[in-house]
Parts: sequence; C-alpha cells; structure tokens
Amino acid sequence: MPEFTIRATCHGSAEEVWKLLYDPYRYSEWWCGTARVEDVAAETVTRYMAEWPDFPYPTRVTTRTDGTRVMISCLLSDIVQEWTLEPDGVGCVVRLRVEVPEAEAARLTSVRDELERSVPRLIAAAERA
Repeated sequence: MPEFTIRATCHGSAEEVWKLLYDPYRYSEWWCGTARVEDVAAETVTRYMAEWPDFPYPTRVTTRTDGTRVMISCLLSDIVQEWTLEPDGVGCVVRLRVEVPEAEAARLTSVRDELERSVPRLIAAAERA
C-alpha cells in the first residue's frame, strides 16, 4: 500500500492543533480543497470539495482519548490519514501518515500535494489561536 509521511513543527500548542483536527466544521479553514462539511454525527461527517461542490464524501473521524491522535478516513476511497501530535518545547510536532490503497495509487501525488499545502495552513491557524 503506497504511503507517505509529512512532519512539521508548530509553535502553537498541541491543544490548538487538536481543536482544528477534531472539529470537522473547521476543516475548510485549513484543508485545501474542502469547501464545507455537513452532517456531523458521531464518527462520520460529509465533506464537500470545492472542485465537486455537489458530490458528498462520507468521512470517518476518530480520535484517541488522550488527545494525541486523529484518524481521518474517506469512506469512498479508503485513504487514511493518521495525525499524531507530540509536545515539543514551545509548541508541538505534527506528524501525518497517509495510506493510499492500491486501487487509488494513481492519486498518490495529488493527495500528497493537497496535504503538503494543507499542513502549513493547519499550523498557521493553530499558531494564530
């Protein structure tokens, strides 16, 4: 299964990053291409992308109770994002590991590009908080 990892340092607290990852209604603030999120219930949400504004992407969002890990999984493509936060001096380290199933391997580059643009936006939003 193709995968990649992105690692970045944030001068904001892990708590501020957690708030952005945990709250799907805030995804459009930092996640490139996300136009809006609707139907937030338990562990599933419906994302709508700017490129396809009428096409729903059902998405599962799960967390660890210790506030260190958020898993975001597209239920259509089975692409899984594992976000891990670790305290680091004045801020935290944000680590994103993404698994792309073989059936979606052709999308690896575009998924990586999208998330490489999104991580700095996530960090900037956390640092502003």
